[in-house]
Amino acid sequence: MVKKSSAEWHGCPIRYGGAIFGDIWSLLILRDIMFKDARHYADFLNAGEGISTNILASRLSKLEAEGILTKAQDPGNKARYLYGLTDKGKGLVPVLLEIMCWSETWDDQTEVPKDFARALKEDRAALVKNTIAKL
Repeated sequence: MVKKSSAEWHGCPIRYGGAIFGDIWSLLILRDIMFKDARHYADFLNAGEGISTNILASRLSKLEAEGILTKAQDPGNKARYLYGLTDKGKGLVPVLLEIMCWSETWDDQTEVPKDFARALKEDRAALVKNTIAKL
């Protein structure tokens, strides 16, 4: 069997998704944008997980190249950039919420706030809609 390059990983939905956002750093960047109001490079760098600058720059570039993130000059500070989600990126909100729900169920040290977990389980559609509306 010939190994496929990541550029050829279309077709299988798990392979395709994994190739784009399947590492922990990409998922944490998406988490920070969706749920922690991160918008600047420094927000991601200071999120608390200890991402290195070269990995952060690489993941932001990859997510931008894949059409998941946008990058625009910050109008309030021309030396900084603002990161946001495209429609393709916003489409990942239900995915991250599903991961959070699964983790909240199985991780006995979960950091998911109880009110958020309850909303996630009781009315996921409303939570998805509200999260996307805030982005």
